[in-house]
Amino acid sequence: MTFATPIPGSFRDPSGCVHDWDGKIYRTVSLHGAKAYEAVRKTGFLDRMIEQGRVVGMREVRSPAILGAFPDAVHVLEHPRLKDISYPYEWCFQQLKDAAMHHLDLSLDALAADLTLSDATAYNIQFVGSKPVFIDHLSLRPYKKGEMWLAHNQFCEQFLNPLLLSAVCGISYNEWYRGRLEGIPTSALAKLLPVRSRLSFRMNAHIFLPEMLGRGNQSDAVARSGKKRKASLSRMGYEGLLRQLRNWIASLTPKDSNTTIWSDYADGNTYAKAERDAKRNLVRDFASRTRPSALIDLGCNSGDFSHAAIDAGAKRVIGYDFDQGALTAAWRRARAGNLPFLPLFLDAANPSPAQGWSQQERQGFEARAKGDAVIALAFIHHLAIGKNIGLRQAISWIVDRAYTGMIEFVPKSDPTVQAMLSDREDIFSTYTVDAFRAHLKEIATIENETEVSSTGRIIFEYRTLTE
Repeated sequence: MTFATPIPGSFRDPSGCVHDWDGKIYRTVSLHGAKAYEAVRKTGFLDRMIEQGRVVGMREVRSPAILGAFPDAVHVLEHPRLKDISYPYEWCFQQLKDAAMHHLDLSLDALAADLTLSDATAYNIQFVGSKPVFIDHLSLRPYKKGEMWLAHNQFCEQFLNPLLLSAVCGISYNEWYRGRLEGIPTSALAKLLPVRSRLSFRMNAHIFLPEMLGRGNQSDAVARSGKKRKASLSRMGYEGLLRQLRNWIASLTPKDSNTTIWSDYADGNTYAKAERDAKRNLVRDFASRTRPSALIDLGCNSGDFSHAAIDAGAKRVIGYDFDQGALTAAWRRARAGNLPFLPLFLDAANPSPAQGWSQQERQGFEARAKGDAVIALAFIHHLAIGKNIGLRQAISWIVDRAYTGMIEFVPKSDPTVQAMLSDREDIFSTYTVDAFRAHLKEIATIENETEVSSTGRIIFEYRTLTE
C-alpha cells in the first residue's frame, strides 16, 4: 500500500490536509478536526452550499482500498479537481471584491446556521470560470456564543486592505500582495491613507484602531501575552460586523479606474473596424477547428477575442494582462455572460514565481499556465520592444504555453510600435518579420500566415511536432 502525502500547499491546518493522489483530489479530516466536521455535517449546511455551487463539491470516501492510503485520517473526502488555480495577487480589483463578498455572504449564511469560519484567508476562494467558489470545508465549525471574530485581521489584510489601497490611494496591490503572501499589513496601510480617512467610522473600526492596538515593543507584547482577553461579541454584533464590511466593500471602486492605457482597447485601438473584424474571425476559425479544452489568451485586454474563441468552441479560456482597467473590463464581460473565462494579472517579464514555504506552497505561472492552444495577439512587441527580451526567447516562451496557437507579429512601421520607440533609441535591428518567421520555424510548423492590417501586422498560426 502506498501512503498519500499532502500537496505542498496544504500543511498549515491541523484539522486536515489536501492530497493529490492516484489522479484524484482527497481531503483528510484529522482527529483534531473530526468533531467540528461531524457537527457541521449534521446541520446539512455544506450540502446546501454545494448544491448552490457556492462551495466546491465533496463526497465521503467509504472504499477500504482508498482509506488505507490515509491511515491517520478519521474521514476522507473526495473533491472534484479544479481545472484552474489562481491566487489573490493575480486577481483584478473586481475579482478580489467578488471573492470578499462571497466569503462574507458564506459567513453570514453560516452564522444563520449556528456555524462560523475559523479563518478568513483569500486563498480559500477559487474561481470556476467567472464564479467564485469556497474550497476549505474544514474552515467551518460550530459558532460559540459571545465569541469574537478572530479572523478579522486576516480578512482585512487579505481582502479589505488591498481593496482600500486601490480604492483610496490609487495604488495597485498585485505586486505588494505577491511579495507578502499574507496580504497588505494594516500597519502599513494606515500610514498611506490620507488624514481625512480618520474621520471615517469604518476606517477607524477596521484600520486605525486595530493598527493602534497592534503597536508596542516586544516587551509590551510579552506582557500582554500573559493576560488572556475576555472580550466578547454578541451574535447580533457579529452579524452586524460582517454586514457592515459587506456593504462597505460593495461600495468600493478603484481610484482613477477610467484612466488605464488599455481598458478601451477593443474599441479604441489603432485598427479599423474591418481589420478588427478580420482578426476576430481568424480567432473564431482557429477555435472552431482546434476546439481547445483550455485556451490561453496572452494579452487578453478586455476579453474580446477570448469571448470570440468561446463562442466558436473553446471550452474555457484563461486570459492574462497587466492593465487593471482592461482586466476589469474582461472580468465584467465574463461575469455578464457567465463565460468560462478567467482573466488574471500578469507581468509577462516577471510572472508569478513558485513561492511560500519551501517555494512550493504557491505554484508559479510556469506550472499552471499550460493549455492546448494559445493566442498572443498584439503581445510579442511588448516583450521584444517594451522589455528588451530577445525575439527567439519571446517566441519560445509563448509556444511553450501550448502545442498550437496564433501569434501576431507587429512590425516597426505600425503606429503602436512607433509610439513605443518615440522616446528611446531603436536598438532592435533584429526585430523583423523575417527573423520572427525563422525563429518560429525552428520550434514549430507554420500552418498559416494572414496579414490583418494595412500597417503589415501578420498573424502566424503554428503547430509543434508533439502535443
